[in-house]
Amino acid sequence: MSEMNLVLHVWRQSGPQAEGRFVRYDAKGISSHMSFLEMLDVINEQLLEKGEEAIAFDHDCREGICGTCGMVINGSAHGPQAATTTCQLHMRQFRDGDEIWIEPWRASAFPVVKDLVVDRGAFDRIIQAGGYVSVRTGSAPDANGLPIAKTDADLAMDAAACIGCGACVAACPNASASLFVAAKVSHLALLPQGEPERADRARKMVGQMDVEGFGHCSNHGECEAVCPKGISTSFIARLNREVLTSMFGARNSVAARERK
Repeated sequence: MSEMNLVLHVWRQSGPQAEGRFVRYDAKGISSHMSFLEMLDVINEQLLEKGEEAIAFDHDCREGICGTCGMVINGSAHGPQAATTTCQLHMRQFRDGDEIWIEPWRASAFPVVKDLVVDRGAFDRIIQAGGYVSVRTGSAPDANGLPIAKTDADLAMDAAACIGCGACVAACPNASASLFVAAKVSHLALLPQGEPERADRARKMVGQMDVEGFGHCSNHGECEAVCPKGISTSFIARLNREVLTSMFGARNSVAARERK
């Protein structure tokens, strides 16, 4: 088991309105087999033993599923390893003597709660605006009971892989949530269960995204590069089509009512 000594520069901020700063910590004897969060656990144990306040950071499943462990590591959301959440990042990705800079997601729509913890409630409100299915779908049907084209089923699964971690927002120079919204809209739009709300879903969710203060997509591509689940930016094109279809459909409905 190899060990390493590291220098950490961790963003410390006591509250949403407090002024934050980077604080240096010496991490000694860190095993290369530890996950990044396990390394932070060790640092926190040492801080508590000295009577100092532990570093606040989000985590839950630690299996790359829940999406809560987001943080920016050396300028990259979730760290240097592609298609990997912070909890799945291992210290063997670093070398003895490295300096590591750790900070929270940076976006006005993700206000800092404390240290590395941000409030991602904006994502929840976007989902509440239209990212749901209201019809009763019943129990799991037989495999071929509901015909869905293989290409559509595969795309829907790819979009549904989004864990809502917010890395796309943190990496985007515009702090756009377009990749997140695109994934949530697309996986429902591709399936028959999502049809009842389809006419309004994209328009409502994009409208809520704007209300929350996220920026607009300008095709930089950083979102796809840092996404731990590899969500493709091609879904953003699908989102744009859904929004335009929704808008023209709404206008046609109004025109039809006015003609009556």
